[in-house]
This record gives sequence, structure tokens and C-alpha cells, in this order.
Amino acid sequence: MSRLNVPPPEDVPTGAQQILDNVGAQLGFVPNMFKTLASNPTVLEVVTTLQGTLSRVLDARTRHSIALAVSQANGCSYCVAMHTHVATRFGGMSGDDIELGRVGSSIDPQRAAAARFAQRVVESRGQVRDAELAGVRGAGYTDPQILAIIAVAVQFLLTNFINNVNQTDLDIPAADSVATTVPQ
Repeated sequence: MSRLNVPPPEDVPTGAQQILDNVGAQLGFVPNMFKTLASNPTVLEVVTTLQGTLSRVLDARTRHSIALAVSQANGCSYCVAMHTHVATRFGGMSGDDIELGRVGSSIDPQRAAAARFAQRVVESRGQVRDAELAGVRGAGYTDPQILAIIAVAVQFLLTNFINNVNQTDLDIPAADSVATTVPQ
């Protein structure tokens, strides 16, 4: 059961309600995370603005792979389920690619490098080794793109932390468990 209160619909401020309506139009429903965030319209606006802005920095499948890798690394079952749903429904990602994303990989080598790097950023709290930075560069990412990978990873850290603290109730099917290592 969620640990933070969700405001009843009649108590959601007008500005927050408009954001919830936009989220619902985009996803086909309003996820419980956003309903919870509506109790603090400023935080709701920050999260949705950040998501909207960072949706322009990398291609969708790379962002989905990063979301899955970061959410898995943080043990956020709500976010893993939500990103699995979104990557499948809106991102056109295969089940295999989603499973690989969760362990910091991908069927696409360049996307795998981004997911692996994002996962290492999270696991090392940003203290990545020179070899890890060289690896993502070697996959073809420029320094501005590496900054984008870091920013997208941090965006998902924010929502992972919110949902882990809240223990947000799942409003979509849970994601299956996955092996914790990249298949060779």
C-alpha cells in the first residue's frame, strides 16, 4: 500500500489537474505516481517538465533502455513495471530488448553502451571509471550526448526514489523477474 497520500480528485488544484489530464491523454490513464505527485503541484510540474524536456535529448528507445537499467539498479518495481509497459506499448521494444535494458544492455550495441553507462553512473553515484567513460565514447557518443545520458539517468533516479519511498501501488501488471547479469 502506498505510504504517501493521494489527494481526492476534488482536492487536486486546477493547475495540477491540467497536468494530470495531459498525462492521462498521453498514456491512456493517469499512473498512481502522478496522482500522488498532485499533492504537491510544484513537484508534479518539475517531474513532468523534466520528462518533457529530456524527451528531446536522446531517441526514445535509448531513453527507455536507460529508464529500465536505472530502475532495475534502484530496485524500483513500480518504475520497472511502468517503463516495461511504456517501452512495449509506445516504444515498440521487444521483450528481449526490454529484458536486456533492465540489466544495462540492448540488442543494439550503441544503445547497450548508453544503458550500461547509465547503470554504472547510478551504481557508482557518478564516480565512473575512465574506462567506462571511454566505453560510451567508443560506442559513438559525444560529450554532449554523454551529458544527456547522465541527465536522463538522474531523471529516473528522481522518480525511482519517489516511488521507492512511497511504495507506490502498481496500477499496471508487475514486470517479471530478470537475470541480474547481461547474457554473453
